[in-house]
Amino acid sequence: MEKLKNVIEQYGRWADLSIYTQRIESTITTDFSHALENVKALLETIGKEICTSKGVAIESTASFSSIIKKAFSAIGYSSDTYITQISTALANIAQQVGNLRNNIGSTSHGRTLAELKERNKNIDVLTRDFLLDSTVMVACFLIRNYENENPRVPIVDETKMLFSEQEDFNNFWDDSYGEFSMGEYSYPASEILYNVDYPAYVTEHKAYMDSEEGDE
Repeated sequence: MEKLKNVIEQYGRWADLSIYTQRIESTITTDFSHALENVKALLETIGKEICTSKGVAIESTASFSSIIKKAFSAIGYSSDTYITQISTALANIAQQVGNLRNNIGSTSHGRTLAELKERNKNIDVLTRDFLLDSTVMVACFLIRNYENENPRVPIVDETKMLFSEQEDFNNFWDDSYGEFSMGEYSYPASEILYNVDYPAYVTEHKAYMDSEEGDE
């Protein structure tokens, strides 16, 4: 799960998926049926988000595996590519998550106290790890491929002053405060102020311009 968490952290738009990873990790050993429910929800959310952003319609009755297949198609993999074939196989495995959840879930069809106590023993550790590893692999692959094709473009603030165009003020500020050294690196005071505290840079720039106008 750490690999998926790192990918989510790397690409900010997927930050809300952390809700699922936290739930999965907290219930893996205590209530695996609940972990499985969140595994399925996580993959389904990724699939729906990709399809929605690509304008690919998803029927309200679409199955889990259908959503995953459409997500792969939306990011450019045709149905005959080996990647899609592998992903389809993994999606079919994940499709069984719902059936497995019904078998070991604490609320499905009611349980006797003995069944409730023993339900998590119905799945062995190797199977559990296989399901989780498959989930991580598919989720990371979908997110990374989507992000490679649809990188977020930084929003440029057109009202922000360009540092290179404020030469007079920069020279004044550097003459006043000099340069700051950090090991082998050295930076002028104006550049530090601009990049570290832009609002303060604007304030000092305005004060400088007002003083210059007053001297005229």
